[in-house]
Amino acid sequence: MNNEEKIKQAAEILSKAKNIVGFTGAGTSAESGIPPFRGEGGIWNQYDPNSLDIDFYYRHTKESWKIIREVFYNFFSNKDIKPNPGHLVLAKWEKEGRLSSVITQNIDDLHTVAGNTVVYEFHGNMSRFVCTKCGHKVDAKSLTLTEEPPRCAQCGGLMKPDFIFFGEGIPEDAYYGSVRAAENCDAFVIIGTSGQVSPANMIPGIAKRNGAKIIEINMEPSTYTNYITDIYLEGKSGEILPAIDALMTR
Repeated sequence: MNNEEKIKQAAEILSKAKNIVGFTGAGTSAESGIPPFRGEGGIWNQYDPNSLDIDFYYRHTKESWKIIREVFYNFFSNKDIKPNPGHLVLAKWEKEGRLSSVITQNIDDLHTVAGNTVVYEFHGNMSRFVCTKCGHKVDAKSLTLTEEPPRCAQCGGLMKPDFIFFGEGIPEDAYYGSVRAAENCDAFVIIGTSGQVSPANMIPGIAKRNGAKIIEINMEPSTYTNYITDIYLEGKSGEILPAIDALMTR
C-alpha cells in the first residue's frame, strides 16, 4: 500500500475518532527549523550533554549557563521560528473538537503558539524560567538574559529554564496527564519521534493497550513501527497532516 492510500485510510480512522491525541517529538520541531538534540546534525554533537545535568548546573553554574544561553536562547532570538503546517493542523483539530490534547517531548512552546490549549509538556518548556529556591515562575521574555544566570526577583534564588535537565524527574502533571490522555483516546497519532527517550516512549503503548488506533508519521521507521503502529506514513508531518485533514469528513 502506497502513502496516498494510507493517507486515505488514516483520514477515515481520524474522521470517525471521538478522541484523538497527538504525540510529538523532535522531528516535528525540526520542520520549523529547530535542530534535534540527537542523531545527525544534533546539538549534542557540538556540545557536552553533561552541561545540562542539574547537578552540573548547580556546581558549575556559569559554565552551564553559558552553553544553555547560547544553545537555547541566542539561537532562537536570531531565528524566525514559527509553527509549521503540522502544528497548525493539530490546533485545528482541537478547535473542531476532534483532538483532546497534545503530548509533546519538545520544549519550544510551538504547539501553544499554534493554538493548542491542552498540551502536556513532558520535558517542560524553555519559554519559562523557574526559581530553584522558591519555585516562582516567569516568562523568559520578561528577563534580560546576560552572561550571568538570572536570579529570582522574589527571593534572589538561582533560576533555571523550566525544562527538564538530566537528573530531574518528569513533572507529575505532565506525566499523569499524558497517561490519562493515552488511556482515554481512540486514535493516537505519533509524529516525529524515534521512541528512544524514556519514559516518554512508554506512552504510545498505553494507548495501544487501551484499544486506540495508532497512526505514525515519521521520516523513517521508529521503535513503534513494527510493534504497535497500525498505519505508518513516511514523510514530513507538515505535508502529511494537511493531506489527511483535507480528506477528513466534516
